[in-house]
Amino acid sequence: MAFTYSCIANGRAVLAELTLTSGSYQEAAAIVLRLVLLRAEPKTIIRMGSFVYHTLCIGGITHLCATDNAMDIITPSAFLKNVSDTFLRNSLMSQEYFSPSNTVAADFQQVLGKYMMKYNKNQDDCSISTLRNQITDVKNIMTQNIDKISESEERLNIFTNRADDPQTTAKESPKTRKTSRRIWW
Repeated sequence: MAFTYSCIANGRAVLAELTLTSGSYQEAAAIVLRLVLLRAEPKTIIRMGSFVYHTLCIGGITHLCATDNAMDIITPSAFLKNVSDTFLRNSLMSQEYFSPSNTVAADFQQVLGKYMMKYNKNQDDCSISTLRNQITDVKNIMTQNIDKISESEERLNIFTNRADDPQTTAKESPKTRKTSRRIWW
């Protein structure tokens, strides 16, 4: 569950991008950007291979990230919203001044890296807390099962004790009393 690639594009032109793992993300990103431009929707999710590409289009700028299939839909949406807010707040990163050759693009790669690492770390924390919750649930179920087994064992011991003492059993059972009276007569 991790972010592996992120980029910002104006149309099909990638303005800034960052890859955390090896792979041919640029080719896939080009295909996704073309599909996003054709669809003209503000948010899209496209599955390609073992990755899911999430996009957010605001004011002609497309914010894109690639995640593995295990990640939910909400986290990439929050990631893209934070990246777009940061991008739009900075006046130097407006469409007129932002170009791939500009040093601002390199600076924004650091911003992408910061957000990707932050969200990847949060995903790891979520995984750990999820595992802890699952372990707690299993522990609770096991405790309940042990309690049920103990109760069953107690009931079984009571029945075993009654069966061991035929006199007590005979006295307690009304049918047994009738049978013993008939035998006596």
